Amino acid sequence: MHRLVRNPIALAFAAIFLLILTGSTFAVVPETKQAVIVRFGEPVRIVNRYKPNAPFGHTGAGLTARWPFMEEIVWIDKRILSVDMERQQVLSTDQLRLQVDAFARYRIVDPLRMYIAAGTESRVSEQLRPILGSALRNELGKRPFAALLSPERGQMMDNIQNALNLVARQYGAVIVDVRIKRADLPEGTPLTSAYQRMETARQQEARSIRAQGLKQAQIIRAEADAEAASTYAEAYNKDPDFYDFYRAMQSYEASFVDDGSGKPMGRSSIILSPSNDYLKQFAGRR
Repeated sequence: MHRLVRNPIALAFAAIFLLILTGSTFAVVPETKQAVIVRFGEPVRIVNRYKPNAPFGHTGAGLTARWPFMEEIVWIDKRILSVDMERQQVLSTDQLRLQVDAFARYRIVDPLRMYIAAGTESRVSEQLRPILGSALRNELGKRPFAALLSPERGQMMDNIQNALNLVARQYGAVIVDVRIKRADLPEGTPLTSAYQRMETARQQEARSIRAQGLKQAQIIRAEADAEAASTYAEAYNKDPDFYDFYRAMQSYEASFVDDGSGKPMGRSSIILSPSNDYLKQFAGRR
């Protein structure tokens, strides 16, 4: 020891070796990671394994030890991961070619299975990406384009998620969610034709609504006319003479004063026999 103290170079090498030994023995496992301890290529134990609904701080994270130079740590994320699908062309049942972008979110819940089956997280994403595209094409190929704009879209996403989960379980993962980011028609004739069909459908719907409105208006007008006729008839039965006088005054006003435009008529001449029934209200009561 005395010789070691007197030799600063040897002391420096000893300190470096101690630091390397400590770093190879101890490691801090964060809350967001799962640690697979591997000894000569074989997994021996797992630290901070994912547990559903485990409270923060009680998951097994913290300081851990391993055999130096014999064991290594493979880090696996506990958080939700995402895999993006490359844009796919899908043919719907109404023969529309759709350009679809989608993504899936997953979590690794069995790190041991994941390490044995894939080795790394990136390999899991690589394996899930083509399966996501295949499941998406199969599901959208069974439905028309309009289904993407209806409540049926939720059921489609559930079916795709279930199909993807069958593969994800093989890699120790579970699919949390599947979503379509965009579903567009290709530019050009297909898109123009789709817009024309949508415009035609809206015009037909507008004509149907307009026809229903005219029908209701005619019914309401007929009911109002019937009610007015009933009121007039009731009034006529109460006082026929007054009713005749009132109707005659209305007729005189329309004939001699108002031409239908709301403005008084100019000078005009009407020749009638004094004994004409039309002028009987001018004759007075006898």
